[in-house]
This record gives sequence, C-alpha cells and structure tokens, in this order.
Amino acid sequence: MTLDANAIRERLPHAGAMSLLDEVVAHDADAIHCRARSHRDPDNPLRGTSGLHALAALEYGAQAMAVHGSLGATDAAAPRAGYLAAVRDLRIHARRLDTIETALDIHAERVMADARSSIYDLAVEAAGEPLLAARATVILEPGETP
Repeated sequence: MTLDANAIRERLPHAGAMSLLDEVVAHDADAIHCRARSHRDPDNPLRGTSGLHALAALEYGAQAMAVHGSLGATDAAAPRAGYLAAVRDLRIHARRLDTIETALDIHAERVMADARSSIYDLAVEAAGEPLLAARATVILEPGETP
C-alpha cells in the first residue's frame, strides 16, 4: 500500500508546509520508504537565509518514522505522539538540500520498539547518493499501548 501527501498529512500532527513528505513508496512491519520534493520549495519552513541545510534531512527522517509508527497502530489504539529524544552516529554527506534537483528518498528501518520508545536507522538520499544517515530514538507520550 502506498500513501499520497494527503494520506500522510492525516497521520501526522504537522500542518501546512511543515508536512514534508509527498508519498510513501513502500512499507512493511519493519521499514518504510518515503519520497519528498519539498526541499526545493523556497517556502520550506526549515529553510534559512542561506538555503536548506542538509541537517534538515533529519526532520524528513523523523516524519518517515512517525508515518511508519502510525501504519502499525490498530484502530482500537490510535498512534501516540512521539518526540525525537536522541540522534547517534549522524553522518551528513551534503551541505544543502535545496540545491538537489531530484526527489529525496527517505528510508527508516525500525531497529527496536517497545511500549515507550522506538529506535530507527535513517538514511536520506537523492538519486542514489547519500545525504544523511543516523540512528534516531523517539520517546512516545504515555498512553494506551497499541
């Protein structure tokens, strides 16, 4: 099952231009592949006066993690909000995103999850070239366990 930008927005708390992902290309129980073109938008809310720094790719990865988490939630237990708590092994392979002509491919693979947190390996690339890689930990708000 793939998702378009509207379906993604329904699953995330991000509104307007802060919803960065355009589509879910593929997903399974352990991983998700998303695509985005919003890095080219001059009105991207993460863009500064000197452009869109490649570190912004971390937010693209975090949104992919959130969509993946929502896809695993059951109807009886809606997905809970999560907060990026830690980033490890961060590797940035580019200076800016706004100069990249092609779409961004965002990959998030769940390494571990329990009732309180999730850990994902993230990789953001464009045309097969790596832009950012990291391991990210999300802490979930207390609530009913999905």
